[in-house]
Amino acid sequence: HCNFEFDLCGWKQDENDDFNWRLRTSSTAKLGTGPATDHTLQEPSGHYIFIKSTFFQLPGQKARISSPVLSRKNKNCKVCEGVVVAGMIIFYYHMYGAHVGSLIIYQRTAWKHEKILLKLTGNQGNFWQRKALTLSGDGDEDFQVVFEGIAGEGPKDGIALDDLTFSREC
Repeated sequence: HCNFEFDLCGWKQDENDDFNWRLRTSSTAKLGTGPATDHTLQEPSGHYIFIKSTFFQLPGQKARISSPVLSRKNKNCKVCEGVVVAGMIIFYYHMYGAHVGSLIIYQRTAWKHEKILLKLTGNQGNFWQRKALTLSGDGDEDFQVVFEGIAGEGPKDGIALDDLTFSREC
């Protein structure tokens, strides 16, 4: 579980992207550029990770952050032989603004093969929303979950993530 209150909890910025997800609080955000509070504490002083379009990022540029590696030996975290077990990632997202970009969640194998688990584009509302995604089996390879934020066209538009949690089976 990562609530970003102290650090990135083992999540790593990808090197093959254009910019980084930033750890921040609503109290340090400019008005209109993100959620009023984090999801965990429901306070302006609570932390989350965030991307937004700025003069430094062009529309379409990407920021990617990856989970720690989940072991292939943990069969309960994946779908095995068509039998669904409760291997999931649960997270909260906030995507608000007239020109918000996209949020894409991938499951990436050790061999760098990426499968899209979810793609959201555009304004999703000015509130935190919960999403739970089932992790799929992909042979015996270790894997990661990758969150990719794609910059939109508006300087007040942004994408925030908080409370990234793998189910106990993982």
